Amino acid sequence: MARLFKRIFIACVALMAVMPSWAQQMVDPVKWNTKVNELEEGLYQIVFSASVAAGWHIYDLGPYELGGPMATSFEFTPDASYTLEGGVYALSEAHREFDPIYEMEIGYYENGVQFAQNVRSEGGATVDVTADWMACNDTNCVTGDKDFSIKVGGAAEAAEPAAKPAEEKVEAASAATSGGSLWGYILSAIGWALVALLTPCVFPMIPMTVSFFLKGSGSAAAGRFRALMYGLFIVLLYTVPIGIIILITWLVGGDVVTADIFNWLATHWLPNLIFFAVFMIFAASFFGAFEIVLPEKLVNDSDAKADKKGLAGIFFMALTLVLVSFSCTGPIVGSVLIQSTSGEFWTPIITMLAFSVVFALPFTLFALFPSWLKKLPKSGGWLNSVKVVLGFVELALGLKFLSVADQTYHWGILDREVYLALWIVIFSLLGLYLLGKLRFKHDSDMPYLSVGRLALAIVTFAFVVYMIPGMWGAPLKALSGYMPPIQTQDFVMTAGGGAAAPAAAGKSAPEAGVKYGDVLKLPLGLEGFFDLEEAEAYAAEVDKPLFVDFTGHGCVNCREMEARVWSDPRVLELLRNEYVIVALYADDKLKVDEADWVTTDTGKVLKTLGKINSYYALKTYGVNAQPYYVLQGRDGKPLVEPRGYDLDVDAFVQFLRSGVEAYRNK
Repeated sequence: MARLFKRIFIACVALMAVMPSWAQQMVDPVKWNTKVNELEEGLYQIVFSASVAAGWHIYDLGPYELGGPMATSFEFTPDASYTLEGGVYALSEAHREFDPIYEMEIGYYENGVQFAQNVRSEGGATVDVTADWMACNDTNCVTGDKDFSIKVGGAAEAAEPAAKPAEEKVEAASAATSGGSLWGYILSAIGWALVALLTPCVFPMIPMTVSFFLKGSGSAAAGRFRALMYGLFIVLLYTVPIGIIILITWLVGGDVVTADIFNWLATHWLPNLIFFAVFMIFAASFFGAFEIVLPEKLVNDSDAKADKKGLAGIFFMALTLVLVSFSCTGPIVGSVLIQSTSGEFWTPIITMLAFSVVFALPFTLFALFPSWLKKLPKSGGWLNSVKVVLGFVELALGLKFLSVADQTYHWGILDREVYLALWIVIFSLLGLYLLGKLRFKHDSDMPYLSVGRLALAIVTFAFVVYMIPGMWGAPLKALSGYMPPIQTQDFVMTAGGGAAAPAAAGKSAPEAGVKYGDVLKLPLGLEGFFDLEEAEAYAAEVDKPLFVDFTGHGCVNCREMEARVWSDPRVLELLRNEYVIVALYADDKLKVDEADWVTTDTGKVLKTLGKINSYYALKTYGVNAQPYYVLQGRDGKPLVEPRGYDLDVDAFVQFLRSGVEAYRNK
């Protein structure tokens, strides 16, 4: 049984190591809310608040010339009932820096941003406006648009979004990945709950549970009922308080206030510094510097009331467990809740429910089957080792809050390489501790190294080795949700020696000019098209497959793919000689001729090239992410499975070759 618990512990820590990759799968990285402020009689300020998911950023108002990122923009529908005073302006300060990929200075926002527009209306008006933006993280860029219908003056001062679901959909991946973020939080909560059970504050409480229920009398059915109620009370004591807090904020101010509170918690320097300090204090406590306990009177009063008969006694027994275990579960519960407070009403509640159910399950089972107690391992020094390991994890996680404040307010004290260096040191020390090279105050003597500790040390040092290339600019995609953006790193080593020289043979476009070719260009000297119908016609004429490149001006990952993958001589040769290339920009603001306008299934008329291309990608392939590559055959269908962002050059070469082979065999 002891071996089983140790294996569970190893599995839990390994689970936490990969949680960032699960948690970073976001369905909707940008959420919008609006409100109206009356500045003076007849003059109103419309505020557009964007909440940006962790690891993502959106660009400022620009404007940027062709080749730059897609600036955030707002298009107002003209109406005689109101006039715009000035243009849209930002209420938040953008992070500005020179970007070597765009070769220009850009501005972007992380976590959240507010824009505003002043509107004058004497008798009240309804202002219709469309917001367009691009959001990017370390692996994807997505474009989005949202329609608002905002009432100013008259009877309504509140603003309500009026976008139809199909028109405001923003996806970071295909529709099949929807809901990844919530499941990531749930899995993280389950992992933390399993680890919490093995802490020295919680594990010794199991015999107390058995002792309490052995004292009870009555039938077997009554005993099962008491045990089940005990587990239910534990779940409620963890879940109900956070639910009440969220419900109160929602009742007071609705979704906007709830999202604003969570956004403030996630982005403002004050709560982030408090969270950082709390995590550092808890880590020091886990290392044995001091013991954090709730007031003794509170615990004693609860314990005394646990002797009552009936449900009241069971409730106070559950409350005693929650209070006594606070010094170990407090920081864990805090970690779970803080990670899930993304502005969603239900996400923190569901996450806490998952944590509490898993946490309560062993106590309920041992209350139902007290004989299992004999199979449990004895308490001892291994429990303190669990606590110390959690201390190292708390140190690492706590840095995230300092990093958020640092990025939001541009302090420049925790850039990516500094953050990585601290993580490398923290987890290296954890590995040394697991090997017995470090000892803390309450550690027991370790005469030999167990297989479990050795296995966990190997996992820890492997994680350290994985992080080291990040000091030279490796993307570390699995950690992108925790790391500061790579733009904050001073030194990035680029791969390869630049673009390969263009090959002379082969043509992928006609000699005459192509549609939109006067304003759009392909990289690396390649020739191609920017209109799908035109490209399909030419591909049929020359009998070649079509390479469809869903891209964007503001897509950093598209530029990285072009610089590090397309530039390979093998890739260039295949693209130039075997394919007809069409680049469909999802963020281009060029207004096309009326004959090329597209009406969506919901009746919305799309007039710009970017919106038309984005709608086509979403409707045809279920994606709105760039880059996304499709190899299309004569029938207009993909020849092979499409690909997204992936810097594996050999795999991309194979992807292109398999498309040519599939085309020839049809």
